[in-house]
Amino acid sequence: MNIALIIAGGKGQRMQQEIPKQFLNVNDKPVMIYTLEAFQSHPDIDRIGVVCVDGWHDILRAYARQYRIDKLEWVVSGGENGQTSIRNGVFHAEQLYGEQDIILVHDAIRPMVSHEIISDCIVQCKKHGSAVSIVPCNTVALRRTTDHLSSEVVPRDRLALTQTPQAFPLKKLADAHRKALETGITNSIASCTLMVELGESVHFSIGAETNIKLTTPDDLKIFKALLALRE
Repeated sequence: MNIALIIAGGKGQRMQQEIPKQFLNVNDKPVMIYTLEAFQSHPDIDRIGVVCVDGWHDILRAYARQYRIDKLEWVVSGGENGQTSIRNGVFHAEQLYGEQDIILVHDAIRPMVSHEIISDCIVQCKKHGSAVSIVPCNTVALRRTTDHLSSEVVPRDRLALTQTPQAFPLKKLADAHRKALETGITNSIASCTLMVELGESVHFSIGAETNIKLTTPDDLKIFKALLALRE
């Protein structure tokens, strides 16, 4: 099976809102529902699990009923950081699904993920054992010498900007989280960085500039503009 693991465990303080950003309403629909609908409507996604910030589980389930997200199978709590939240979801999924089932880890606050991105992530993971959605770096990149100075250019053709979804066979990702616990890796930013920190290589799948992550109020404006274009 192909299982979408949606990470919605953060509070999003940079969005400057009183409620978690994944539950903000945009055009009378929570951001998170746009994300869930993308996986709900994809024919190759079999199940959805969510890692959710505490206190919002019942609200999430109510929204899922309202918007007919019937692939949503379970909800678990997040942790103190992204790595812990993903681990909570992966370990729960491990109790329910097979070792070689594909798990696609995706940020709840990337609501514009397309079917094409999801499909390629699944295909590349099945071929290569991992898939990380990326876009090329199209801007000049400088390495910081200090907070305010640089004297080194990083060749942009050697850089890949990562997005989600990021997919792995379930056992491979669960084993990586167990190894991280054993070796003291506690705050890896994403599934791909965790794998690299453990000495693994990761394979790329396609991303898109429109697959934005809603982190700041400006991102929310871009999301609204993209929705207007789509509609």
